[in-house]
Amino acid sequence: MTGSPAGKEVRDFNEVNKGLSAENAVLEALRCMECVRPTCVKGCPVGIDIPAFIQQIANQDFAGAAATIKRDNMLPAICGRVCPQENQCEGSCILAKKEKPVAIGALERFVADYEREHGMTLPEVAPPSGKRVAVVGSGPAGLTAAAEMARLGHAVTVFESLHEAGGVLTYGIPNFRLPKEIVRAEIEQVKRLGVEIRLNHLVGRSLSTEELLSYDAVFLGTGAGLPYFMGIEGENLNGVYSANEFLTRVNLMHADRFPEFDTPVKRGCNVVVVGGGNVAMDAARVARRLGGKVTLVYRRREEDLPARAVEVENALAEGVQLVCCANPVRVIGEKTVQAVECVQMSMCDLDESGRPKPSSVEGSNFLIEADVFIEAIGQGPNPLLVSMLPDLKRERRGNLVVDADGLTTLGRVYAGGDVATGAATVIWAMGSAKKAAAAIDRMLREE
Repeated sequence: MTGSPAGKEVRDFNEVNKGLSAENAVLEALRCMECVRPTCVKGCPVGIDIPAFIQQIANQDFAGAAATIKRDNMLPAICGRVCPQENQCEGSCILAKKEKPVAIGALERFVADYEREHGMTLPEVAPPSGKRVAVVGSGPAGLTAAAEMARLGHAVTVFESLHEAGGVLTYGIPNFRLPKEIVRAEIEQVKRLGVEIRLNHLVGRSLSTEELLSYDAVFLGTGAGLPYFMGIEGENLNGVYSANEFLTRVNLMHADRFPEFDTPVKRGCNVVVVGGGNVAMDAARVARRLGGKVTLVYRRREEDLPARAVEVENALAEGVQLVCCANPVRVIGEKTVQAVECVQMSMCDLDESGRPKPSSVEGSNFLIEADVFIEAIGQGPNPLLVSMLPDLKRERRGNLVVDADGLTTLGRVYAGGDVATGAATVIWAMGSAKKAAAAIDRMLREE
């Protein structure tokens, strides 16, 4: 078990990482070696000209750096906060071989924050093409596809089923990692490109599939909103949540401010979270802020945790208890959760991911007292829209079958992000959306 019993008492949802000052940003930018063949760009899923914007920061041309980034990424303040740069651009930095890489993510965030405070500008928009494009979903994939196609001159309408835009950026990632005013500001920038966003529009209900398919092209960016459950006894008890529901209640529906807002969650109690990814860390840290004593149960070793190292460190510093090499097998209670029964896991041969394959140890069962049980073991594409368009072919886990450009098995309908790839990162969703937007543009101009 890792983590102090009390840990740092954090009850507010203010942003934890405060970012770089202008002075420190310039000093960090000066560390860039200006490589002839910059490997950092290859590590960026959206292809930002990283050396160019870093050089502009070094020259204290912060506005120019912002313009450079926004040629390829209209969501820089978001990406600078939540992208796993350590596995992408920074992981590909030549300095990473001998010392710390250039803090590319922190520099991107600094530039975006500076521009927001000193006046935001827009990239150039092409003349109107006369083509109409529908985008379903306003998460990172939908926003990116919409921005790219609007810049190319197409009339873009985004249909969002919820009452606020942003998708997982709004309902899934907590404010202390990604403040909602940051998300709203960058969505406003996308709208200023000419994108129309229609909220409370559920395709198949508010908008018929016939109306959707009347557009010249369609992009599906509906994400992965269908939570997976373990299928263990007791999952129907009061106090059992998917991480998706728990985070949505707090992030989007303000359950942390009950009864001011009428969507409650249990708070100030014993909470068990199962999972080891970033979503599990988010759920655990939110539960801590609601006053809970939180235990996170993970079936492999601590070094196998798939969450970003910084998120694990923050969770432990805030008092989340980490129980590794264990797995829940039963939720105990009559009407409400009273305890979670777990079993110890032994590490066996490596699986396809290169991590130890866990197996349960007979007779090693133990109980953890709990009032709330949160399952954060992954999620898949929401099947609602897909079921309304039967010509869309799906893979075994429910994600759409697409070609290299994001084209689905239904003509003129493209997809990107988690609905096509399965649950992944924000920046991977954006990268696939950019590729699909370029393919849609080629298709529309060929027509």
